[in-house]
Amino acid sequence: MSISSGLFSGISGLNALGNAMTVIGDNIANVNTVGFKESRVTFQDVLSQTVATTAGSAQVGRGTSLADISSSFSQGSFESTDSSTDLAIGGAGFFMVRDPGTSNNDYYTRAGEFRFDKDGNFVNPSDYIVQGWKLDEATGQDQGTITDITLSSFTSSPSETSSLSMIMNLDSSSTNNSIGANTALSALWNGSDASGEYIADTDYSYQTTLKVYDSLGSTHDVSIYFDKGETAADPVWEYIVTVNPSEDLRTITDATQQGLLARGTIEFNGTSGDISGGVNSITCSLSDGAGGWTALANTDATANGGYFTFAPEFIAGSPMNVKLDFGTRFNGSEWANDALSTTQYASASTTVFQSADGYGAGDLQAISVATDGVITGQYSNGQVLPLYRVALAKFQNEQGLYKVGGNLFSQTRLSGEPITGKPGGNGLGSLSPNSLEQSNVDLATEFVRMITTQRGYQANSKIITTIDQMLSELINLKR
Repeated sequence: MSISSGLFSGISGLNALGNAMTVIGDNIANVNTVGFKESRVTFQDVLSQTVATTAGSAQVGRGTSLADISSSFSQGSFESTDSSTDLAIGGAGFFMVRDPGTSNNDYYTRAGEFRFDKDGNFVNPSDYIVQGWKLDEATGQDQGTITDITLSSFTSSPSETSSLSMIMNLDSSSTNNSIGANTALSALWNGSDASGEYIADTDYSYQTTLKVYDSLGSTHDVSIYFDKGETAADPVWEYIVTVNPSEDLRTITDATQQGLLARGTIEFNGTSGDISGGVNSITCSLSDGAGGWTALANTDATANGGYFTFAPEFIAGSPMNVKLDFGTRFNGSEWANDALSTTQYASASTTVFQSADGYGAGDLQAISVATDGVITGQYSNGQVLPLYRVALAKFQNEQGLYKVGGNLFSQTRLSGEPITGKPGGNGLGSLSPNSLEQSNVDLATEFVRMITTQRGYQANSKIITTIDQMLSELINLKR
């Protein structure tokens, strides 16, 4: 065995330790890189050479080589941010992103620095599109397979009104206002009045108005007028349901009924002041626009949850079906009052509560992401709608992933196929919005590794210089 073999052992040490220093330098350089995972170098000895000794054969080492450069996927600490689309994974898993320039080219990353671009794509700083499931806006359930998270529309579609609720107290001491002209309150409505006073203030006891939405999101006022029965002791009140005649697009042959939609009665218990609860406690008839009326049966109320309905038509050819809820509904045998219902007490008539469902079109105002990955949009019309769910993936062998730069990994044969799922399930971590995962590089550890690597490199260089001196002495023997 030649003495020069030691030179190659020293060179192997220099090469291995030089690469180790490169890895350390890469770790330190990325100490502030979002989602970066540090790497670690391990060494192995080179196959030894067998030599003869007086005791038999023995082995002499031939230096070292790199055994492996592995990544540590330990959890990095979280940094709070002011962006709701910055996401960090608490636990196992990777975000899935796709290069829009190529097909079927998925990458995986721990860096959750995401935002929406001008086209509505949810992207990382390299404009790779984050992957997830589209959600059903009504149920919030996942739809289909994993796809690009892309907002195709930044508006919320309108929804027409289907139910009106109004809880009132009607003053029991009120007197009948319509009996002087006609016993029916509906007969005092004149939808063709040129002055715009379709019913005189003196013809009714109380009035309340709610806004409703048509299918295009336009708003319309629905006004309901009430008048006491013929005597002060009469516990029955009349009501009529009206809209502005200019907005009533039904086919009308009797001009006086333009805007007059329905009429009916409410019967109260003269002792308790509550709606009486009998089979005829509430009645309702619909105007046919020709001066006639169609009485609704209690079976009609049962078919609509127990409530009577009326049918305004604000868009020609598209009548609506709106439930009228006074705080009681027909349960099949009688009218049953809710915990909060319309009353007739000896106090001023007032509206206690009123609401109407439906809403107009809205513009997207804000985006939020939940821990389960659900991306929710808040719209100017008050709607909060689930849009997408961010998908996560994990691998049986994370060490088999290939680093492609840009905080991205790609799948390899060694890593195996990705196992995808919802955040928080299937062994995957949950998401933290307004957060970014910091690098898991520990500077103190890297400095210690740097010192030991430096000393090892110096020692190996000494081997080379020492063997050089030994060879020089050998050559000098000739002299």
